[in-house]
Amino acid sequence: MIDTHAHLDALDDTDDAIARAREAGVTRILTVGGAAAVELAERHDDVWAIVGVHPHDAASGDVEEIRLLQRHPKVVAVGETGLDWFRDYAPRDDQRRIFEAQLGLATELGKPVVIHTRAADEDTLAALSGFDGTVVLHCFSSPHLLPTALERGWYVSFAGNATYKNAPELRVAAAQVPADRILAETDCPYLAPQPVRGRRNEPAYVVHTVAALAAARGETPEGLADRIDANATACFRL
Repeated sequence: MIDTHAHLDALDDTDDAIARAREAGVTRILTVGGAAAVELAERHDDVWAIVGVHPHDAASGDVEEIRLLQRHPKVVAVGETGLDWFRDYAPRDDQRRIFEAQLGLATELGKPVVIHTRAADEDTLAALSGFDGTVVLHCFSSPHLLPTALERGWYVSFAGNATYKNAPELRVAAAQVPADRILAETDCPYLAPQPVRGRRNEPAYVVHTVAALAAARGETPEGLADRIDANATACFRL
């Protein structure tokens, strides 16, 4: 089993959390961030890094620094990047500029791009309209984006919010994603799945999300976990 999107450097007991993930059957983790993510990937054989400028940090983000970090052999994707009109922690022009620059970097490097979009879906789709590389819609929360994702062959990654009682539309969406395009993640330390809701999230808990997705799809958790693992291997060239 794999957690395709975690923020390990946001945990105060990272090494212990990785050990608990192994005990839960999570054999690989993709951690998202900057230099700290790369350092964690260097220290742990079963951890890889996704490196980019989050839209919240767009005003101060340095794409050239990201370019340098992308040289590391355990950096497998660009991101997370995108647009966030909900928080608006960075000016929208800066978000657009950094997003476009990272799409260009992903194209240049031939790596997947991991997308964050919140309250900005139409603008996100517009920015991606000319991008022909591999796209991962991280923490998928916008079912109306699904037709475009399916048409363009994007990967769709579901987090703990897909297990919540008030989010049946996400489980319906999960049932519609082709077997070779579904992924699962924790987005830890955020969005702990329903069985552990209220706790700090961590990679071990991706098992609960996989179980909920499997139930929605009429599959076994074991079978879906194997499928997601294979999808991540193909997507991120692990």
